[in-house]
Amino acid sequence: MHIVLISTPIGFLGSGKGGGVELTLNSLVSGLLSLGHSVEVIAPKNSKLYKSNEKARLHLVEGEDQTSWQHQNYNSPVIIPDNSLLAGMLEKGLDIAKQADVLLNMSYDWLPIWMTLNVDIPIAHIISMGSESLVIRNLISKVYDKYPYNFAFHSQIQADDYPFIKKPIIIGNGFKLDNYTFQDSMKGPLAWVGRVAPEKGLEDAVYVANELGEKLYVWGVIEDENYASKIEQSFPQGTIDWMGFLSTDELQKELGKCRVLLNTPKWNEAYGNVIVESLACGVPVIAYKRGGPSEIIQHGLTGYLADPDDKKNLLSYVEIIEKIKRKNCREWVEKNASTNIFANKVVNWLNKVIKEYK
Repeated sequence: MHIVLISTPIGFLGSGKGGGVELTLNSLVSGLLSLGHSVEVIAPKNSKLYKSNEKARLHLVEGEDQTSWQHQNYNSPVIIPDNSLLAGMLEKGLDIAKQADVLLNMSYDWLPIWMTLNVDIPIAHIISMGSESLVIRNLISKVYDKYPYNFAFHSQIQADDYPFIKKPIIIGNGFKLDNYTFQDSMKGPLAWVGRVAPEKGLEDAVYVANELGEKLYVWGVIEDENYASKIEQSFPQGTIDWMGFLSTDELQKELGKCRVLLNTPKWNEAYGNVIVESLACGVPVIAYKRGGPSEIIQHGLTGYLADPDDKKNLLSYVEIIEKIKRKNCREWVEKNASTNIFANKVVNWLNKVIKEYK
């Protein structure tokens, strides 16, 4: 199969701004290449694919970034800036896709979904968020009526945000497991990984560290400086150790030394890439029981699911985290979330999409 992928227009691949989509795209490309498929990627200027994905052809596009729908109101209108990066990427993708089997869009935005109704080229969409925009939700419903197979979701809970989709296609996610080293260190520090922004709930993890008299290691892009500063001022100096954004290789080395990952989002995560990355290193996870993480974590086996927004419940599970066998964590990922498992699910789905156009 010849597949053309459109990346997120939020930031270039490698910047960290694109959140989980950056990792998902690289994982998918890796899986598709290993299965013998031909892959081309349309991405913002300065983007780089993982070295292992160099067989994929990368096309770079310049333009103005889109604003993420995570940072807009549910009822906001669609805004397309002058010299739109998303429009440029879509234009390039559609041109290349004339000679390909399918165009696979990985950006959660209105324009590529709308375009599905206006061209004869098969366009498939991996939806990376729950319902964050009324105008996008309504458009997905309209496209679904004509092309019921054209949308795939990372988790059932995420798909539930779109109840008009009767039999949602759930593809999970995948990870190149030889990029993650299993470490059996039971006595390491507390970890938190993610974009530092209000919807990620970092303050709840800092509360746990402070109650235990420990330091919390925080990895990720500081997206909201005011939010980060406010948290820092709310707790004793030195409670947070800001570790910055690291590449997958560097992150997994450090994350693997930790005894637990805390995951504290205030909204329904579509999946939870950092949770699987943590498990791949052998690090159990304690997360709020909401969104994708509640489908990934096996309570009592690979970590614990705490009552949403209940910091004391979160803390109570940290105190018994040594009951989790770290090898259980790695084994779950090997059986459920390798790049090949993920890529096979995606290929099976794309074949359904292509058949709709014949």
